[in-house]
Amino acid sequence: MRDACGTILYVGKAKSLRQRLGSYRVANPDRVPKRLLRLLKSVECIELEECDDEAAALAREAELLLELKPRFNRAGVWSAPSKFLAWRVVDAQLELKLVAALEEGWKTQGPLKGGSAYMFAALIRVLWVATRPELGLNRMPVGWFRGRLPELVALPKEAEAYLQSLIGGAEAVPVTEESVLLGWHRELLVENQEAVIKYFQTKTGA
Repeated sequence: MRDACGTILYVGKAKSLRQRLGSYRVANPDRVPKRLLRLLKSVECIELEECDDEAAALAREAELLLELKPRFNRAGVWSAPSKFLAWRVVDAQLELKLVAALEEGWKTQGPLKGGSAYMFAALIRVLWVATRPELGLNRMPVGWFRGRLPELVALPKEAEAYLQSLIGGAEAVPVTEESVLLGWHRELLVENQEAVIKYFQTKTGA
């Protein structure tokens, strides 16, 4: 979003641009933050940039926020420490987490670039279905489906083989009609697998 002088005021992403802009158009001045009202009054034009998928959009948003530091953005305008995907097998469980520094006894992938939180949530959904196909996504622990994950995620140890497949660029979970997944859950799982594989191929490393 730019003002009349061309200055970039705000950078954001939206799955549905029509819905996002519509929410601004009908914003109630008595209910929305004053900061948002000031932004909307200042905007003269909006530039669009289409991304291939959610992971790419998150990464591009993070890149622009760090580069431009728009006045009306608060989150993401300063560099955060690089994160790593860390995992280990303990007894019969695979433990996974995102960490800021390497830890002894853990295998790692990284450093990870922008969008690591989205990638981690997508990865957990894929590994859950890979190791618990009889449950499906709708029977994940509360909050997991929406990416509200504990600091340490534990899955059956068999998940490590699927994780290694994804890191290597191979599909981990063949989605078939026999799987206990709702129709749109199948589509989401396919999208998540593709996003995770692409992330490991393009968004890891120095």
